Amino acid sequence: MSGASKGKTAVEIRGVHKSFGALHVLKGIDLTIDAGEVVCVIGPSGSGKSTLLRCVNLLEEPEEGHIFVNGVEITDPDVDLDAQRRKIGMVFQQFNLFPHLTVTENLTLPQRRVLGRAPEEAARVAEENLKRVGLAQKASAYPAQLSGGQQQRVAIARALAMHPELMLFDEPTSALDPELVGDVLAVMRMLAREGMTMMVVTHEMSFAREVADRVVFMDGGVIVEQGPGAQVIGNPSHERTRTFLSRVLDPAAVSL
Repeated sequence: MSGASKGKTAVEIRGVHKSFGALHVLKGIDLTIDAGEVVCVIGPSGSGKSTLLRCVNLLEEPEEGHIFVNGVEITDPDVDLDAQRRKIGMVFQQFNLFPHLTVTENLTLPQRRVLGRAPEEAARVAEENLKRVGLAQKASAYPAQLSGGQQQRVAIARALAMHPELMLFDEPTSALDPELVGDVLAVMRMLAREGMTMMVVTHEMSFAREVADRVVFMDGGVIVEQGPGAQVIGNPSHERTRTFLSRVLDPAAVSL
């Protein structure tokens, strides 16, 4: 794995604002993520979580503020954005696999096109990363022959095959049947143990509490509170966080 060295700052977000028309989605976000740190971002729908994540590799461009990834300002108009994005892996809610390509071909194509790897090397890297996510036996299968959980693990392996220094996960289990969620989370736990820097937008509170070095709770386009998972999820200090978690952790108790 190509992870950044511990102790360095991997992501620095300074005063980021983002709007969609009249809707002010991010309202001056400040956040720092250290190399090797796992940060889970939680909060209600519409709070700006996914928009913030997408700003980190400039899939969404903020109107104000600065974002640095491994010391390089990606919001600088003169930055080589393609070069920086090669160091950032991203896993979406949907798997975005090419249906007409096999699992191996889905992993080798971006390596050859983006990184210029020879076919033999790309195949070797693909095999290594399929083994990491427990899917070496599915190398010749097509996406339609896989379960949703398996397709998401292939998507993770595809991102890892690019040897990223930072992994971004945008609600990677939200499109999965509940019984398939565990396999994907197990892969993410493995990455955390290996020291991969990860920023994860998630509704999986048990994963956030167990795996995250830090949990960030967002609402209304701002960071309401952040800290260790046991603190933010187990004993939140802000009333808005408590209200959100009571609804998420015990939805049956909510009254109309």
